[in-house]
Amino acid sequence: MPEKRTLERAQKDRRSGKAPSTQAGEFVREEVEHVRKGKHGVRSPKQAIAIGLSKARKAGVAIPENPNAKKKSAKGVTRKKSSESPRRRARASLKALRREPTSTVSPAAMGKQAHESAVRRGPKKRRAASLKAARTRHAHA
Repeated sequence: MPEKRTLERAQKDRRSGKAPSTQAGEFVREEVEHVRKGKHGVRSPKQAIAIGLSKARKAGVAIPENPNAKKKSAKGVTRKKSSESPRRRARASLKALRREPTSTVSPAAMGKQAHESAVRRGPKKRRAASLKAARTRHAHA
């Protein structure tokens, strides 16, 4: 469950007409904070981002699913109902996260992740992003 102030920040972003990705950024920031404080760990920066986006979707932020993600098809597969309770499964997943390292969301690791993500977008999109950043830089100061 996201913290109250994270939900408030995301709602403030929504009210001021910010993009869904900006609203979701609050949840990702919260997740990174949790890992840095040692509440739990993650394998990679991508995992921390994915957990944050998942929380944002559950909170009602209209983020589209990743179009590049591999689709899980359940066609013709009949799954046996799990004998585990949801509480037990949640505890197990949290225990697994606690075994993971917390150094994976260091500022250097997050910077590397951002750089790799930008490189994948291509030069035109990078240029557009830098121009927009330059235009809007003093609006937030």
